Amino acid sequence: MKNCLYAAGILISGLCFSQETGSKVKASFFDGIVAAGYVDHGAFINFTGPNVSFTHKGLKLIAGMLPSLRIKEDRSPGTKNSPVTPNLGAGITAVYKKIALQIPVYYNTKTSTENGAWKVGIGLGYSFR
Repeated sequence: MKNCLYAAGILISGLCFSQETGSKVKASFFDGIVAAGYVDHGAFINFTGPNVSFTHKGLKLIAGMLPSLRIKEDRSPGTKNSPVTPNLGAGITAVYKKIALQIPVYYNTKTSTENGAWKVGIGLGYSFR
């Protein structure tokens, strides 16, 4: 017997799986994962937020939002921003056993010297569940 993930009656390609394999797709608000890493000449600390996850044989892939604290020194002259700022990112997290590898993206807003742009990072984390 096959289960397929449908959204508004449309099959989402590639997300069909067999119950015999033990695979499952699940949506959740928090997965108990904390991660830290590097992005845009600074660091981040985040938790997995609302997400959709796919689990298969001990490997869990998560795509979702990442409530974060970004840590970056403001090197502009004159008035400076705080080095620690709250931020919401999005990204993909892979969890094997209790170790998480994360590829987040964060948006930097437009300033007087730079255009707004998405910045990609990398991080390692731990799953408490």
